[in-house]
Amino acid sequence: MAELHAVIPNKTLKDRAYHIRRNALRMGEVQGQGYIAQALDISDVLAVAFFDAMNYQPENPEWEGRDRFLLSNGHYAIALYAALIEAAIIPESELESYGSDDSRLPMSGMASYTPGMEMSGGSLGLGLSIAVGRCLGLKRKKSDARVFTLFSDGELDEGSVWEAIMSAGHNKLDNLVAIVDINNQQADGPSTQVMGFEPLVDKMQAFGWFTQRVDGNDIEAVRAAFAKAKTHKELKPRMIIADTLMGKGVPFLEAREKNHFLRVEAHEWQLALAALDAGRAK
Repeated sequence: MAELHAVIPNKTLKDRAYHIRRNALRMGEVQGQGYIAQALDISDVLAVAFFDAMNYQPENPEWEGRDRFLLSNGHYAIALYAALIEAAIIPESELESYGSDDSRLPMSGMASYTPGMEMSGGSLGLGLSIAVGRCLGLKRKKSDARVFTLFSDGELDEGSVWEAIMSAGHNKLDNLVAIVDINNQQADGPSTQVMGFEPLVDKMQAFGWFTQRVDGNDIEAVRAAFAKAKTHKELKPRMIIADTLMGKGVPFLEAREKNHFLRVEAHEWQLALAALDAGRAK
């Protein structure tokens, strides 16, 4: 029998997002640096995906009937690990091994190492193409499973992403839910300045996608978007464009101008956790 997700009484989606952020900060402290700002910005989306939208069995990550979550932006692995720990797919005890030799939690996502990691995503721009293939395969199997894929706004620079967008629309892949994280930051600077991609909603709709744009740090808005994506009747792939804030939940990290890859001083990790805890208490 399918199990939607690990059930812990009285734990809200806001609680889930808080714990995902906290897990990410604790892992970041192990290495003293990393893609922490992205993990903080996408935690609300991951909370809704794993604890409201997706169908999976925590004790059996390879269950054939599961919904697949493909992390295209492999440098967001710390965020996905944080969600997989919260979902009880990965034991919390492994958190302190993050990025270490022989760890199942390498700094960039590797499907061969980590339970619940559906693809290796170090090379950007490939997740949506892989998701299209997975969706076609699931349809051939007459499976009801869906494929969720997360990619970054910087990946919109890649031609392979637009080929996948065209292919998904052409094949009417209504079992595909793509989420693009619009945090307007990539290694070379603000994403919109490196390669303009707006108006993104209009472009996606023109390619035949059911498209929604939401505040990716508003849990109820994100939840509603996933629900609409699930129940939409047209034979179209679904796109959720999530506008997010880098470093969300830790004000002094939110304020950092260059935060694509953060180096955090040793004393600042406890300050970050304290700020996160203070924000939760409000």
